[in-house]
Amino acid sequence: MQSYTIGQAARLLGVSPDTARRWADAGRMATHRDESGRRLIDGRDLAAFSVELARAGSGEEEVSYTSVRNAFPGIVTAIKLGDIAAQVEIQAGPHRLVSLLTREAVEELGLEVGMEATARVKSTNVHIDRA
Repeated sequence: MQSYTIGQAARLLGVSPDTARRWADAGRMATHRDESGRRLIDGRDLAAFSVELARAGSGEEEVSYTSVRNAFPGIVTAIKLGDIAAQVEIQAGPHRLVSLLTREAVEELGLEVGMEATARVKSTNVHIDRA
């Protein structure tokens, strides 16, 4: 399972690294240390926290993730696989994006809950890029 540093988690949550560090210090985000002593957050834990944070509202000033190319970097929070189609949810800071794509595409990208990914939006289509 992929793990994230405090800085990476902060970027995915749309907050400053100091805010993410305070949340970790307060026990709001579960962390563990790697062999070099860096604090890491398990991808599944970060995915669950990002959904909880978005539902509750962070109290921080919200930042827009829209660029000229409408890219929303975030973390995969849910995947529903059917026989042919799949639904992938990404939490990008305060934004929840859902994409319908083929099961084959999800498998080829190796998408899993807790993985970093970017949703790209064009009109009403949402495309997923693996980070």
